[in-house]
Amino acid sequence: MDNPVLSRNPYFNGKTPQVGETATADQLRQMYDRPAGAEPQTQQGLPQQTQPQAFPAAGSALPASERMTYDGVIVKTAMLFGTILVGAVVGWMFPVLLLPGVIVGLVLGLVNSFKKQPSVPLILAYGVFEGLFVGAISQVFATTYYGGIVVQAVLATLSVFAVTLVLFCSGKVRASAKGTKILMIAMGGYLLFSLINVGMMVFGATSNPFGVLGMQIFGIPVGVIVGILVVIMAAYSLVLDFDMVKTGVQQGAPAKFGWTAAFGIAVTVIWLYVEFLRLFAILASSRD
Repeated sequence: MDNPVLSRNPYFNGKTPQVGETATADQLRQMYDRPAGAEPQTQQGLPQQTQPQAFPAAGSALPASERMTYDGVIVKTAMLFGTILVGAVVGWMFPVLLLPGVIVGLVLGLVNSFKKQPSVPLILAYGVFEGLFVGAISQVFATTYYGGIVVQAVLATLSVFAVTLVLFCSGKVRASAKGTKILMIAMGGYLLFSLINVGMMVFGATSNPFGVLGMQIFGIPVGVIVGILVVIMAAYSLVLDFDMVKTGVQQGAPAKFGWTAAFGIAVTVIWLYVEFLRLFAILASSRD
């Protein structure tokens, strides 16, 4: 999914002016419509500069120590995942915290997504409650299906993350406008399918614990087919996250936006983990 946490931020979407970039017509109009005294005037009362001016790069006025860096993003991401891990341990020990974790985590996720400026306490609080959700749901799946399901989901998530990062850093995988549009369409279809599936389970149209996902086509569970496609979508979403972080560093974003980047990556990784957890559970159910 085109991560709204990063894509709405001008530092990450590449829409801030670059060094030497020419002002647009609207920017020029604003420049020349300033009241007298706002700019140095000539004897005729006209602005001295009549040529399009170059705008400084975003963040270029900041000292290098105050700009976002890859190392800074890595440290902040590690801190956030450490918080999630602590919450996950508590959630594993007390599965009853599943519902509070998912509800509060969702609310904090939405709040952080729409904030223009990152709030470290809110982002870390999101990590705690998402950790409670992840730990609790992992315990439920491990108890319901088999103990190794959590280890498999963690290893699969780490593998996809590592492969995606390596391919992105090597330049072999890049985000594209066309790919992002396809992803948005696919995500819209998946959301609609999920709502219909939940509705069928709620109203008793299917007795399978996974709804339509648990049904089979030619002996293959629908959930396996859908799950693989969703994992691919999540992997491409990681590519978008990495690309936006790269843009943020190149744009000279303030260092505090490293927390925004960490939050966006965490959202995608948790989504990927939950999808793997469900995929392995459906595979286990189909063998019974």
